[in-house]
Amino acid sequence: MLGAIVGDIVGSVFEFNNYKAKDFEPLFSSEARYTDDTICTVAVADALLNDKFPAECLREWGRRYWKNGSWGQKFINWLASDLSPAYNSYGNGSAMRVSPCAWIAQSHDQALQLATMVTEVTHNHPDGIKGAKAVTSAIYWAKCQTDNDEIRQMISELYGYDLSRSVDEIRLNNPHSEACEKSVPEAITCALESVSFEDAIRNAISIGGDSDTIAAICGSIAEAMYGVSDEITSSALRLLPDDMLGIIEQFNQTVGKANTEGL
Repeated sequence: MLGAIVGDIVGSVFEFNNYKAKDFEPLFSSEARYTDDTICTVAVADALLNDKFPAECLREWGRRYWKNGSWGQKFINWLASDLSPAYNSYGNGSAMRVSPCAWIAQSHDQALQLATMVTEVTHNHPDGIKGAKAVTSAIYWAKCQTDNDEIRQMISELYGYDLSRSVDEIRLNNPHSEACEKSVPEAITCALESVSFEDAIRNAISIGGDSDTIAAICGSIAEAMYGVSDEITSSALRLLPDDMLGIIEQFNQTVGKANTEGL
């Protein structure tokens, strides 16, 4: 989940001010901050770690950090009411928050079950659920050290996403879209075409579009591929409040134990 948080923070300054190249400096702008992508990722982790209902956690964390989130209007309406049902969203919010599912799960099937559970409380449109499951699959397979080309093929076959375009080709024409169908394949490609975690984040920023969410999705996959350096980790964590740091620490301890048990 740390990879998603890093991507969100790095991408926060580019969401409405795209930079179509990889050479931006520094990696963490002085104006960078966490947004809804981080808040919702922490909420999902909290729900899975502490056996809470996903909707309750999303509302709890979203309301606690209402001013920090770049919320969509439909999510705002859902967040504000205890009784609001899922609203048939196919937005990429389902994919940016789902990474904890892949790390906690002990099998691919379990990962997809968890992804569906935490997604359908808001994004119950088939495309919204598909986006969340595709990202979960990519993370799970990457943490199992599956070859990038094999991941690309399996994602294309299982979810029907076109992953044939290169990062350079995507960069030429990638309008801002918050739909899963128009951002999840692009984010996955940015991860699979990278040579390091930082390179993946730079790929994601360079294609423009919904930069913070594309980078969050890409970062969540790239973390499973490469890990995240101590320097990048500390740069991100220093921008988070203590309650989020507590969930991240609990998550890391649980995932470490789960991974050991799964060997």
